[in-house]
Amino acid sequence: MGYLWHELRSAFPLITSGNAYILSVTWVTIKVALVSTGVALVLGLPIGLTIGLGRFRGRRALHVLANVSLALPPVLVGVVVLIFLLPQGLFGGLRIEFTLRGVYVAQTILALPYIVALSAAAIQALPPGLLAQARVLGAGRRQLSLLALREAKIGVIAAVIAALGSALSEVGAVIIVGGNIENYDQTLASAVVAQVSNYADYPNAVAIGLVLLALILVLIGVLTVLQQRTGGIQLRFRTST
Repeated sequence: MGYLWHELRSAFPLITSGNAYILSVTWVTIKVALVSTGVALVLGLPIGLTIGLGRFRGRRALHVLANVSLALPPVLVGVVVLIFLLPQGLFGGLRIEFTLRGVYVAQTILALPYIVALSAAAIQALPPGLLAQARVLGAGRRQLSLLALREAKIGVIAAVIAALGSALSEVGAVIIVGGNIENYDQTLASAVVAQVSNYADYPNAVAIGLVLLALILVLIGVLTVLQQRTGGIQLRFRTST
């Protein structure tokens, strides 16, 4: 315990002094988390709505696939993405391997299953008569989707929280696709790995880890407050004739 306390005491000055390296990796982490979660939300929410509201053959198989994707090993995703992005790969012409853009791609792929699977589950858990009644009252596809999102708000925001948490704490895919390049595409989580494995700099590693925990607390905390707020979109349906 004495050694741990010593490392913590050595780490705090690095945080409070505005260490340029820690500030740099913090900013990169925020960008990666917000961009990848935002893109995953834009791509995944329509898919989750389709699975949750749809009445088509194969819907259950799609939901199973989405749930299975939650367990994708990040290192495997990183390797596959890197293979596609290498010069000889399918998307080699993009030249984004070992860049921050490549990290965005890998992290978006890892965040996407959380949005799809959890939002679909939240919508499917709605009272069965709710959406049927909305259809009878003349709700169109857009109104039905908005109603489902409003009523499943807690579950949908839980999906965003899970995706954001994955983006903040992920290490394997970042290192493989981005190369863990200092002052370029290192995130807080991958910087901890570098400080421990490359330099055995434990005070720096502890300081970076504390900043990461604080960032997770702030961002996830804000989303949790939004999740628990009451109210929502008020919808009016045309009466059926």
